Amino acid sequence: MHTKPASKNNEGLNLIIIVEESLGAQFVGSLGGKPLTPSIDSFKDKSWFFKNLYATGTRSARGLEAITTGFLPSPARSVLKLPKAQSNFYTIAETLEDNGYLNTFVYGGESHFDNMKGFFYGNGFHQAVDQSDYKNPQFVGNWGVSDEDLFNKAIHLLDSANKQPQFMLVFSSSNHTPFEFPDNKIELYDQEKATVNNAVKYADYALGQFLNNLDQKGYFENSIVMVVADHDARVMGDDLVPVNRFHIPGFIVGKGVENKIDESLVSQIDLAPTLLSLLGIDSPTPMIGRDLTQVDSNYKGRAIMQYANNQAYLTQESIVILQPDKKAVQYQIKDGQPDTTRSLSPDNTALAHAQFASWSYNNEKYKLAE
Repeated sequence: MHTKPASKNNEGLNLIIIVEESLGAQFVGSLGGKPLTPSIDSFKDKSWFFKNLYATGTRSARGLEAITTGFLPSPARSVLKLPKAQSNFYTIAETLEDNGYLNTFVYGGESHFDNMKGFFYGNGFHQAVDQSDYKNPQFVGNWGVSDEDLFNKAIHLLDSANKQPQFMLVFSSSNHTPFEFPDNKIELYDQEKATVNNAVKYADYALGQFLNNLDQKGYFENSIVMVVADHDARVMGDDLVPVNRFHIPGFIVGKGVENKIDESLVSQIDLAPTLLSLLGIDSPTPMIGRDLTQVDSNYKGRAIMQYANNQAYLTQESIVILQPDKKAVQYQIKDGQPDTTRSLSPDNTALAHAQFASWSYNNEKYKLAE
């Protein structure tokens, strides 16, 4: 447990986190991917835009784990599903509750999926909105209502709130197999409608509408707003850890947020402590991620990734890969990828991070002081 003073003197700002389903950098034009995300790309020069942000895993539960708790990944299932984490397990919602916030999870599908609703209710969230709460949605698919319906609900909840500061976690679902979304919303990228490229393009369209709505209603002036992906789509391959498939988009806008393109390596576990600092909250937490508002100008960063049973600790110079029942290996990074032709002597920092997650969960230490 440790406390770092917040970098901002803000008080009472809303916090709005939009988690985009299965949106890897391969689909994002401003990150070198396909030209499918003009809305996200438009924020490259008008936000704190993370150029080298990496997911901690390959599933939604892992991404939500990192974004809301700052918890390190492990070979175990996400803490959303683990028995010792169903109550008294730290999330930023607990800190925000202590600071007078109303905490809401907004989803377009069934919120019991991945035990999201149960985990969030047990750890600081006050309400969860899911498919059953939408009256006359314009579109419903296998994964629930459309992203437009989702964002319309979020706007309605924000507009109808009292003066209590709001923390809203909004999780999209349109960009998910079988890739269902409303007709006549976008110019299709692929001729066949139900493809990942078209679903990404629709998800970006709906996100852009929402962000424009937030801006026009003044929420950029009284809120901190973050957009981030949970993970990339269909991460597979024979690499020990396919690093490039963990690269995801993310950016922050809002009151007091400086517009900049951040070149440092950033992990999803760094986002929660950074957001608390931007909100002006300096409460104690067990999070070990970095508050990116308070790093040195020469900070290069690092990222931690879990791929099945393998874990990677990535820096700009090298990568350490931990495997069960095998010695750790470390490779130099060359042209953005591990150079497996020559190995280095492994750094113990990677092992320490890997052990922390299991130790703190098993010993029930990842919580606020009692």
